[in-house]
Amino acid sequence: MITHLRRSIRNDLEAPAEQRAFGSGWLSGVGALVFGLAGLLLLLSGQYPGLFATQVLAVLHQSPAFSWVVQACLLLGFILACANLVLRRNKVLGFSAILVVLLATTIGEGDAAHATIVEGTSSMGLDWFVLNLLLTGVLFIPLEKLFGRLTEQPLFRTEWREDLFYFLLSSVLVQSLTYLSLAPSMAVLHHTGNWGEFRAAVGSLPLWLQVVVIMLLTDFMQYWFHRAFHQIPFLWGFHAVHHSAQKMDWLAGSRMHLFEIVGLRGVTIIPMYVLGFADSALHAYILLVYLNATFVHANVRFNVEWLKSWIVTPRFHHWHHGIEKEAIDVNFAIHFPWLDKLFGTYYMPPGQWPSGYGIGGHPVPNGYWKQFFYPFGKSDKGPSI
Repeated sequence: MITHLRRSIRNDLEAPAEQRAFGSGWLSGVGALVFGLAGLLLLLSGQYPGLFATQVLAVLHQSPAFSWVVQACLLLGFILACANLVLRRNKVLGFSAILVVLLATTIGEGDAAHATIVEGTSSMGLDWFVLNLLLTGVLFIPLEKLFGRLTEQPLFRTEWREDLFYFLLSSVLVQSLTYLSLAPSMAVLHHTGNWGEFRAAVGSLPLWLQVVVIMLLTDFMQYWFHRAFHQIPFLWGFHAVHHSAQKMDWLAGSRMHLFEIVGLRGVTIIPMYVLGFADSALHAYILLVYLNATFVHANVRFNVEWLKSWIVTPRFHHWHHGIEKEAIDVNFAIHFPWLDKLFGTYYMPPGQWPSGYGIGGHPVPNGYWKQFFYPFGKSDKGPSI
């Protein structure tokens, strides 16, 4: 029964374009499911913070507004579900959303064993996942619809479930990944205890200047890390997972092997933590790089050609994922394309976009766990068309 329900939900989400038109009940069904699940996951993170909440968001859970946000999500999910039941012949999304809302209501009325967020623990960040998904989805889905490329691409395109699972996993494991990623920085800090005056001077710089310097340093580190993952055969196996996406949109950037996430963050955040930048500068940069990483993968066609020599744009990064022979081992920078010009890896044909995305022959299998084990048993030796 569960398998049948899951298949029915998937089929309705991936319905043909004519069945997703405004007034068909499809949008209200999708919205009902999204807000219903958001309310349920936020409720679980509030009821059991020791298991499902993120330490950095503890202040949100302590706010009186948190319960109102949960109730608003559930109420909105219920209203949209009712609209779906009225408008749509296939009512699986509406009924599923109502079941989710009823489940959340039952949990909310029960006597939950309230826990506290214990510093140093590694709980699952359900709250982080919901906020990430709502923030990026609400921001980039309309942008892709308004400024998308000439090729039509549905919201629930091929492999959207795999990429959503990557998004979920990197969000709920955010605390464990952060702990592992900080290990190299902590080791360097341990051996640089006499840098106090230098770190104080760096931390006293204007906030905007600190953010710019962080961008320069981390992009330099990431450029060479990224390039190594393309040119060393064993490392390419991990990075090939990211390049296996055959469609580019705001969600595609989340497809990244767990080992590469830890390695990339571990290397690139060393200058952020070791050189003494202020916490406010670190937080500003983390938000900036998070939105930027989503933006450069997005299916958007902004007319920002005048920026292409200074700031990474979607077209620049799309060429990094292009399936053409010319797109192999180019455009490694995340913020500043002039790094690629400096080191001879820049490629931006005037006004052109790649004809497709992925890896020639598409050797990486579908499915999260197959992709997780792919680097350890792959037979290809590097990027190929």
